[in-house]
Amino acid sequence: MIKTLIAGVLAFACAAPALAQDDEIDPKTVDLAKLIACETYDVPTYNTVAFWLAGTEGAQARKHFGLTEVKSPNFMLKQYRLAQPIAVFGRTTSLIAFNSSGPMAVLDETDPHPLAAQLKIEPAIDVPAKFMGERVIAEKTETADGLTTQTRITLNVSTVTTHPGKTLAGCSYKIEVL
Repeated sequence: MIKTLIAGVLAFACAAPALAQDDEIDPKTVDLAKLIACETYDVPTYNTVAFWLAGTEGAQARKHFGLTEVKSPNFMLKQYRLAQPIAVFGRTTSLIAFNSSGPMAVLDETDPHPLAAQLKIEPAIDVPAKFMGERVIAEKTETADGLTTQTRITLNVSTVTTHPGKTLAGCSYKIEVL
């Protein structure tokens, strides 16, 4: 799974010239709940946190955020138990997960519909065994030095069969080279 996380982060790195910023982002200043909820953060901030977690300082990063890795039944999700619960979307959780494009709260909710309605998320898939929907928070296409990139930040709600009785909700921070 760490390879999946790193692969997602490396996809962002391909667009690094288009994302260059004057200010260094200190991952220690990032609020995980806000990162999960797509509040105030952008792709470079998510990249910094993801690289910190996946890199050589991963143990320091996990300690800083109070994360203990727990076995995930889904190879696409890297799961962590939080030392202290966080509040996100008006709910509290002690379990978060990362997929290749962002962090998600793992919520003790069987029915994703109330949360999706609260977050104004329309389902793309809504069948008894699966719910998946997103709302675009930001989207832009840029060209610099002959490289065209598309940045897309979405708020997502979903269910997965590997997590029965749970709803996953979080932010996806994607950059694609077109």
